Amino acid sequence: MRIKAKYLIGIDEVGRGPLAGPITVAAVYCSAASAKDIFQGIKDSKKLSAKQREEWRRKFKILNFKFKIVYSTASVNNQIIDTIGINKATDLAIKKVISNLKRKIAATPSNCFIVLDGLLKAPKKYPQETIIKGDEKIPIISAASIIAKVTRDRKMIRFHKKFPNYHFNFHKGYGTKLHYEMLKKFGLSFIHRKSYCKIL
Repeated sequence: MRIKAKYLIGIDEVGRGPLAGPITVAAVYCSAASAKDIFQGIKDSKKLSAKQREEWRRKFKILNFKFKIVYSTASVNNQIIDTIGINKATDLAIKKVISNLKRKIAATPSNCFIVLDGLLKAPKKYPQETIIKGDEKIPIISAASIIAKVTRDRKMIRFHKKFPNYHFNFHKGYGTKLHYEMLKKFGLSFIHRKSYCKIL
C-alpha cells in the first residue's frame, strides 16, 4: 500500500454482532511516514487479552505526546441500530468519528488518507482504501481496533452496573450461552437490540 498523503487515519469498528449495546468506531491519526515505527509490535485487538489491550491504550497516551498521534471514538446506540439497521448505523458512526477527529487535528481531505478495515467505507469525499483483514495487516488499523474494543468494553461494563442480571461485564453483549440464559429468564433490557432478538 503506497500512501501519498502526509497523514494517515486508520479506522475500525467493534460491536457489529452483539445482541446488546452500541456499535463503536475508532479513528487514529498520525504521520504516514512514521506509522509503522509508532505501532511496532501491535496486533489486532482480537489477538490480545483484555489486559494487553488496556496496556496498549495507556501506551497510546504516551505516544500521543512523543509522536503526536491523535485518536477519537464514536458510538451509535442500540435504538438507532434497530431503527436504521446495522450497516447504516456503522456508516453513521464512521461519519461521527471522523467529525470528532477533525476537531482535534488540523487536517483536510487533501492531506489525509484513510485506511479502513473489512468492508468499512468513509464518506466519498475522503481519499481512502478498504483493506480486508486490515486490522491484522495495517498497524494503524490495529491501533483503531484496540481503541474501539477497549472503549466499547468499558461501556458494557458500565451497563453491567445498571443491568446486573445480564452479566454484560463477562460477554459484553455477545450471544454467549450465559447471555441467552439470562435473556430467557429476564427478557430484553433497555440496551438490547430488538431487531437482533426477534427469535427469542
